[in-house]
Amino acid sequence: MKALLSSVIIPWQQPHPKPRIPVVCCSTINGSSSSSSEANLQSSQPQESSNAEEPKQSEIWRLFREAQKNILHLNQHRLKAVEDLNKINIEKQLLVDRIEQLELEKQTAVAKPQDRLSMFWELLLRIDSMVLMGMVTIGEASNLRRLVMDHKVTVAEVFNDTLQKSDAEILAELRHFLERNQRNGFHIVHVCTEMAPLVSVGSLASYVTGLSCALQRKGHLVEVILPKYSNLELDEVQGLQEIEAECYSYFNGQLHGNRIWTGVVYGIGVTLIQPLYYSSFFNRERVYGYSDDFERFTYFSRASLDYIVKSGKQPDVIHIHNWETAIIGPLFWDIIVKQGLEGTRVLLTCHDLNSQCLEHPEKLALCGLDPARLHRPDRLQDTTKAHLVNVLKGGVVYSNKVVIMSSIRSKGRVIHSPSHGLDHTLNIHKNKVVIAPCGFDNCTWDPSTDNFIPQQYSVKDMKGKAVCKAALQQHLGLSEHSSTILVGCIFSEVSDVDLENLRAVFRKARRIDVQFIIKGISKISSVNKLGLVHEPLKDKNVRFIDGHDEKQSHLIFAGSDIILCQSFHDPVLQVPLKALKYGAAPIAVNSNDDGFRNFVEHDYETTNFSRFISSTFGNMSITQALDEIRNNPSKWKRKIMDAMEMDFSWDAECFDIHASAYTAIKNL
Repeated sequence: MKALLSSVIIPWQQPHPKPRIPVVCCSTINGSSSSSSEANLQSSQPQESSNAEEPKQSEIWRLFREAQKNILHLNQHRLKAVEDLNKINIEKQLLVDRIEQLELEKQTAVAKPQDRLSMFWELLLRIDSMVLMGMVTIGEASNLRRLVMDHKVTVAEVFNDTLQKSDAEILAELRHFLERNQRNGFHIVHVCTEMAPLVSVGSLASYVTGLSCALQRKGHLVEVILPKYSNLELDEVQGLQEIEAECYSYFNGQLHGNRIWTGVVYGIGVTLIQPLYYSSFFNRERVYGYSDDFERFTYFSRASLDYIVKSGKQPDVIHIHNWETAIIGPLFWDIIVKQGLEGTRVLLTCHDLNSQCLEHPEKLALCGLDPARLHRPDRLQDTTKAHLVNVLKGGVVYSNKVVIMSSIRSKGRVIHSPSHGLDHTLNIHKNKVVIAPCGFDNCTWDPSTDNFIPQQYSVKDMKGKAVCKAALQQHLGLSEHSSTILVGCIFSEVSDVDLENLRAVFRKARRIDVQFIIKGISKISSVNKLGLVHEPLKDKNVRFIDGHDEKQSHLIFAGSDIILCQSFHDPVLQVPLKALKYGAAPIAVNSNDDGFRNFVEHDYETTNFSRFISSTFGNMSITQALDEIRNNPSKWKRKIMDAMEMDFSWDAECFDIHASAYTAIKNL
């Protein structure tokens, strides 16, 4: 404090000089000497000087003391400010720690349901193992499964260390825990040849995973049986283990052993079947396209049914897909149903009616079927080539329900199309045929939660859309003008027709202030055809991108005003569905100025997506879309916002149609 005070310079503290006393000359007045006056003056002068300095010194000390008080007061304020600053820093750190804690809790909250679901499935798969090893009967296994399904949350908490316990310990605890309640959801078993992300070739992979996840979110029990291909992405399987039990299946006149693997993918129980004697069936580079595909997938279909029976499963629905597992229809009703599956029904999904598999009738005997019984016009005999059997036709005939995946075409148009040759069969069985649209994963593709884009946005707050557009333009070196219309295009395959349509689109739009981003993401070389478009149309407003980049794909959807589509039915990339969600208008690349007239459907048995798209963007050409953006922006904005509010995910119409189909066949 002394140092502080000593460092302060106060101007009025400097010493004052003493007042100088004037010299007075004395003279004789009236003859008298002036020495007396001089003596009096000398004696009175010090007294007068002392009296004059006292008030000044008092004033100086008063000011000094006041200055001290001010300095002390300022110092107190300084100390208080330092204290407040320290408190703010502490509160800031506490806030940062709290934010980090909330983020951790959020991640944990997201992970907990997934972990609980995985634990739930590990328990169910352990029950399968108990049946195969003869520890429990089929009837008891069925009761235990229902117990687990009815008490999913409680069971997951009680049996939270299943991997550390033996089958005998788990069985004892399950028997002790057994309390029967009525089950509300369905038990569905998919027998299929693809499932994302384990093995993906076409639209089947994302469909199986997307629909299964949607069903489980709504309380249904779903599991998937797949071949154990040599090129499976096994890193995606949680808790993968081999069941140490013999599992045999019938093929070509005798029983053959299989290795059975179980695990969990996205909370869905997965069983993998690996043939031992026919080990080469699924130990190949490709999934499809071999001369013995009928034998390969017939073996798998029969092995799947034999495994379901031996493991004591009694699902409500066996869900089969395309011709590869369509043989399960006749196999189930001619051979398997009497082995404890009287309450089970069969549903077939067709993704491509043109892929049917024609074979000689005698090959049906490989899996135990009777060729003479099935080679008939009302069963498997092909309509055009009567000497052959049609496997997909057999699936249609023998399934309780047939779901045909088509986002655009109506039921009537699908059934009566002459291209697939199944019109007669489908017309006979039209009462069990339903049309369902594809969906998309709205957990990954949603601009309000998308972590790949620079700023999230929603229909209630669209500011982030402009930010994403500017970021996309900057990323690709395009001029950053908000008024410029940005058109994105994402292709997997590029045909010659697509090339010509793209050239036509570019020629029409070059006269307008429009930017184009063309992205090819196919693994095959056909995407290189985009270069044939690029060469004659080199332009500062056109960018071509090749290769898969997840972040870049999200940014294209978020930053584009229009997305050019090869088709509105896009089950693989789901481009139109994602475009609508991100506020970009899907426009068909093969549309023309007269409208896309070959699209419109007036049949009442069409999907909600088909009706919506036909009333908004389905009949628009690229020129018409650009004109409306320029000349009627308010109408265009209303269309975009209406589209963003629609739900075309797996959880919406696709789920509803399948749930209705499951309910209908269980009531048969």
